[in-house]
Amino acid sequence: MSFWTIAWRNMWQRALASSLTGLSMALGVAVMICVIVIHSVAVRQFSQDAAGYHLIIGSGKGSKTDLVLSTVFHVGTPLFPVPYAYYRDFTDGKYADVTKVAIPYCLGDSYEANGKLFRVVGVTRDLFDKIQFGTNADGSPRVYEFAEGQNFKTDKPFQAVVGSIVAQQAGLKVGSTFNPTHGISAEGDKHEAFEIVGVLEPTGTANDRAVFVNIEGFYLLAGHSLSKPHEGIETPPPPAADSELKGVVSQTRLYDNEGGEVEPLPPELREVTSILVLCNNAFGPNSLIYSINKDATRSAQAVAPGGVVTKLLEEIVGPVQVVLLVLTIMIVVVASISILVSIYNSMSERSHDIAVMRALGASRVAVMLIVLFESILLSVAGGLAGILLGHLIIGAAAPYVVETTGVRLAVWEFDRLELIIIPALVVLASLAGFLPALSAYRTDVARALSGTR
Repeated sequence: MSFWTIAWRNMWQRALASSLTGLSMALGVAVMICVIVIHSVAVRQFSQDAAGYHLIIGSGKGSKTDLVLSTVFHVGTPLFPVPYAYYRDFTDGKYADVTKVAIPYCLGDSYEANGKLFRVVGVTRDLFDKIQFGTNADGSPRVYEFAEGQNFKTDKPFQAVVGSIVAQQAGLKVGSTFNPTHGISAEGDKHEAFEIVGVLEPTGTANDRAVFVNIEGFYLLAGHSLSKPHEGIETPPPPAADSELKGVVSQTRLYDNEGGEVEPLPPELREVTSILVLCNNAFGPNSLIYSINKDATRSAQAVAPGGVVTKLLEEIVGPVQVVLLVLTIMIVVVASISILVSIYNSMSERSHDIAVMRALGASRVAVMLIVLFESILLSVAGGLAGILLGHLIIGAAAPYVVETTGVRLAVWEFDRLELIIIPALVVLASLAGFLPALSAYRTDVARALSGTR
């Protein structure tokens, strides 16, 4: 009979105590799995939120973090706007030679439905046609796709595209209409209606929780027009051709949802909250950062969002994960101590069995190994059950997590740190089982067989 068989038989004889001890180990490991996997998925998805472009350009009156949070994650208060002419610098002005794509962002409106509040973002259709986000498992770039409908048209100012979570929670679909609210608190006046023409496939980014409207329609809403042009700001003349590609106001006529022609807002009366910039070469981002951030007026700032997101993860999310991991490790250690106590307390009951084994020829080392194997079996069985339980918990919590945070989880999410859990448990179980194993090693055969203490 092998050591493992004997150890398993000993565990079975003490089924209740072994089950409770294994359960405590399983719960500790399950919590650890949840912490590791959720942190890994969150970091990966938060990093993808800021992928697909190099820089965010926004007002110089505010912090980099505020600019990234409001533009990338749709949280916080948007910074002061910059003149529309500044956006034109990236399309047909002084920065056009290093700019591949420039996407204007207009923030400040919201949409409330079923008790949920979503940000409304005025953009051009280039956001979904020319920007990629993150990479797939095979290394290919991820692009925006539509689960239903299509991108809004440039000449249709009152069309909109919604993220997957917005569509689900607000009950919106292609053909639905909604009325944005002026302001980000949903307490302002209602604007005129926009028609949904597209619902995005889930992206796992904050854009799943946002509503995107044609920027031409955004400018036509009450309170979105300047009363007079910015003083001292020279508006570049319209380009001779390819105006839609450059994303500037063209001579294209605009039509509302009923087919009536509407007049676009003049460029000199426009502002943008921020600008997403994708450069056409590797040196472009550094060039723009130096040129914009070193400007004496500090009217605008250029921010590399990836660095800000990484800093946020390292300074906020990282320490939280460390604290949670320390707590779960303490739970596992306590479970290991319970294994030690359980086996050690049973040694007096098993001293006669150990003496019989010794009398039948088993060596001291063999008896010691049987006790160690029992400790390892308890720990590994609890650990495997904990890994399974942890992933089941993740799968069960996934709908709630995606609804509240946008982070998409699945039962099969896996992190490489999970690979070290079982080996670590074997080491921990060996340490926990050493004391009762040593007690078995020292068992006096004659005294145990005679029944004396």
